[in-house]
Amino acid sequence: MRPDLLTLAASLAAREERFALVTVVRREPPSSARVGDTALVTGAGDYHGWAGGGCTRSTVVREALRAIADGEPRLLSLSPEPEEGQRAGVVVLPMTCDSGGTVEIYVEPVLPVARLLLFGSSPAVRVLARIGHTMGYRVEVVDPDADKEDFPGAERVSQAIAPDAVPRGAHVLVATMGERDLEAIEAVAGRAPAYLGVIASGKRFAQLRDALRARGVSREALERIVAPAGLDIGARSPEEIALSIMAQIVERRRRPAASAPEISKTVEAPREAIDPVCGMSVTIAGARHTAEASGVQYYFCCAGCRTRFLSEPARYPAAARAHGS
Repeated sequence: MRPDLLTLAASLAAREERFALVTVVRREPPSSARVGDTALVTGAGDYHGWAGGGCTRSTVVREALRAIADGEPRLLSLSPEPEEGQRAGVVVLPMTCDSGGTVEIYVEPVLPVARLLLFGSSPAVRVLARIGHTMGYRVEVVDPDADKEDFPGAERVSQAIAPDAVPRGAHVLVATMGERDLEAIEAVAGRAPAYLGVIASGKRFAQLRDALRARGVSREALERIVAPAGLDIGARSPEEIALSIMAQIVERRRRPAASAPEISKTVEAPREAIDPVCGMSVTIAGARHTAEASGVQYYFCCAGCRTRFLSEPARYPAAARAHGS
């Protein structure tokens, strides 16, 4: 990988921004791509590097944004005859470059490390902090009485936390045993947590819910709270309770994207338009090749399609109807 892409990737990772690495793993001439060519696509759709000609760029950006949204890598195969390249586990797409050829590209999303934010310092919280650290989560504990020595794997132990400092998409447990429950839940509920669990009986949480609603917390946010937290495995000891909560967090993270309230749901799918010349989908954000005709904005996969369109726009009336404003 080019040094500048390594530097950019390190910078994005340090800022906990999502991006995707794109690598050419196979090619058939006359494709201009070479095995090992690499690019980086940011969550905003910015494209850096090289992974084939301009006619493949829009396709790569679109698929990279989808990978960033759902967190799943994918192998792309761009070919002039895509129907002949159907294989399990491969996303087959048309190659529209005039040069032709086939190129296969691996798209790998790079997502921030999962965050585990714990309010409280009970024995169950201490065990959960150890489990989370062992599983690779970045653990933060918030409690006025918390001692860093009790949480050796925690990245940070704080006396309090400001609402705007709560990481979006964190997995959160409130286990303050009736102390500061309202303040903790209120600070987190509006920050789109991937998981928000509360250790509380049904009766106590009902009282908390009414109080939070009176304080302006939305009904939708309250409905996403899990109380009592943890899977129903008959847990009784602090170790068993911590295990049940971590198991529930893992279950929520690994659900199919369609049913899980996961952080990927907060990443909007890329808006797309159809190239009127070749029929390919083009990601509107960051599109390099555009043109306006009769008051309609068009988007193209490459400069060649744009040139053909501008030479005779009237040849594409169907496209004009599809994109009419």
